[in-house]
Amino acid sequence: MNDHEPKFFESDTKKQTPVPFMRKNLRSEDIDKAEQQLKSIANNLIYMDYPATTPCDKRVFEKMVPYFCDLYGNSHSWHPLGWESMQAFEAAHKQLADYLGVSQRDVVFTSGATESNVLALRGMIPSNKTKNWHLITTNIEHPSILECCRQLQPDIKVTILPVSNDGIINLDELSRTITDETYLVSVIAVNNETGIIQPLEQIGKICKARGFCFHTDATQALGRISIDLEKCNVSLASFSAHKVYGPKGIGAIYVRSGTLLRPLQVGGGQQRGIRGGTIPVPLCVGFGEACRILAEEGASEVERISELSARLVTGLLAAVPYSQLNSGTSRKVPHIVNMGFPYVEGESIMMGLKDICVSTGSACSSDRLTASHVLQAMHINEYFLQSSIRFGIGRFTTASEIDYVVSRVATEVQRLRDMSPLWEMFNNGIDMNKIKWGRKY
Repeated sequence: MNDHEPKFFESDTKKQTPVPFMRKNLRSEDIDKAEQQLKSIANNLIYMDYPATTPCDKRVFEKMVPYFCDLYGNSHSWHPLGWESMQAFEAAHKQLADYLGVSQRDVVFTSGATESNVLALRGMIPSNKTKNWHLITTNIEHPSILECCRQLQPDIKVTILPVSNDGIINLDELSRTITDETYLVSVIAVNNETGIIQPLEQIGKICKARGFCFHTDATQALGRISIDLEKCNVSLASFSAHKVYGPKGIGAIYVRSGTLLRPLQVGGGQQRGIRGGTIPVPLCVGFGEACRILAEEGASEVERISELSARLVTGLLAAVPYSQLNSGTSRKVPHIVNMGFPYVEGESIMMGLKDICVSTGSACSSDRLTASHVLQAMHINEYFLQSSIRFGIGRFTTASEIDYVVSRVATEVQRLRDMSPLWEMFNNGIDMNKIKWGRKY
C-alpha cells in the first residue's frame, strides 16, 4: 500500500482472516477512526460540482430523521403510525406543489428526474397503434432523455433538433418539424452543462397552438429561475430533490390536469395510480422541506450566487489567457459556469485540482471519455471542446473559495500548457484552425 493512501482498519486486517465488509465485524474504535478520516478528507475539499448534486441541507436531514425509526408507518396503513406518515406525506406534497405554483393533485413523487423523464416520454405514447407516432426533442438534452429516445426507435419516430451556436432551440425549425403524428415535444429548461435557459413560453405557445403536449426537464431550473408552468403551457415537468439540497432517491413529475399519462410502474394505486409502490415518506418530507427553504431563502440565494458566479468568470478570464465562457452571451442560470481552457485537456485539469471538486460535464455520462455532446451541438471549437470544465456554485460556496479556485486553476492550466505541444505550436504562430487532425470526436 502506498504510504500516502489512507490505511483503513489496518489493525483488523493484520490479526484476522479477511471477512466480508460488515459493520459488525469491526470494532467501534476502528469505525470511528475511519469515519474521522473520511470527514477530514471531505473538510479539506472545495466543492464546486453543485449541478451534479448538492449536499443535503442539515435542516432537511433533521426534518427527515423521525420518519426513519420512530414514525415509520406505511402511509397507506389504517392505524396511528400510518396516519402520522400520511399526514407528513400530505404536508410535504403541499410544500412541493405550493412552491411550483400548481395543484397538489398534479404533482406525483418519483425516484428522481431520470424516472420522471422516462415516464413522460414513454407514458405519453398514445394507445392508438394506427399512426407512426412522432416525438421531438433537442440534441442538448440530458442523457436520460436521449437514451430513452434511442430505445423508443423505430416504433416511435424521433426528431432530434439541433440548437444554435448559442445553445438555443430554433423555434421556426420546431414549428416546421411538427406533424399530425407528433404527440410530444421535450425540451430541457436549463441545460445541466452550460446553464443556458430555453424559451419555454414560446415553445409552449407553439405546442398549444398545434394541440399536443409539452414536457420539460426542469431539474436544473428548480430554485434558480421562476417558471410559470401554466403560462408556459407545460403539460409535464421533471424535478429532482438532490439538486436543491434535498435527499437523493426522490423526485417528482408535474402532470397537468387533463394530461393522460400511462403509468409505467403499477402497484396498489398510490399517487392516483400514476406511480405505484410504497411511498418513501422520509424522502418526500425531505423534498418538501427543501422546497420550504427555497421559498423563504431562494431569491437572496440566487442573488448571492450570481455575484459569486460573476467573480469566478471575471477572475478566470483575467487569470487564464485565451479562456472562454462556453455559454457565450446566452441567458443562463448563475450556478453553472462552463469554461474552456484551450490546448490542455479538461480531464488533466480536473485531476490536477485534487482539492477541488469540479467536472467536465454531466455526471450521468461521466464514464464515457468523449467530448461533451452539448458543447459539440453548440459547435464549440475543438480546442475548447476537450478542455472545458464545469464549475458549480451553491448555497455553501464562499467568496474566498472562489478566489482560491481561480488561483489554482490558473496555476494548473499554466503547468499543463508548459508541457503541451499544442500550446507550443500556438505560441510559435501556427494557425491551429488549419491543422487537420485524424481523431474525430
